[in-house]
Amino acid sequence: MCLSKVYFDRDGQKEIVLEEVASIVATGGKLQLKTLFGEQKVIDAHIKEVDLLAHSVLLEEPGVNNT
Repeated sequence: MCLSKVYFDRDGQKEIVLEEVASIVATGGKLQLKTLFGEQKVIDAHIKEVDLLAHSVLLEEPGVNNT
C-alpha cells in the first residue's frame, strides 16, 4: 500500500504529525488528514513538499516564508 507519514517542518527538523495517512484534503485553508484506520486530524498548515518515493509529506505553518 502507498500510505504516507506527515511531518511538520520545525526549524529544519521533522516532527511527526500522523502516520499511515491515506488522504489529505484542503478545505477552508486547513488540511484534513485521514488514515487508513479512520483516524482524522484537521490542521492549519501548508504543504511544503511531497516525496512519493519516501511516502512522506512535509508541512509548514501558515505565514512561514523560507525564501
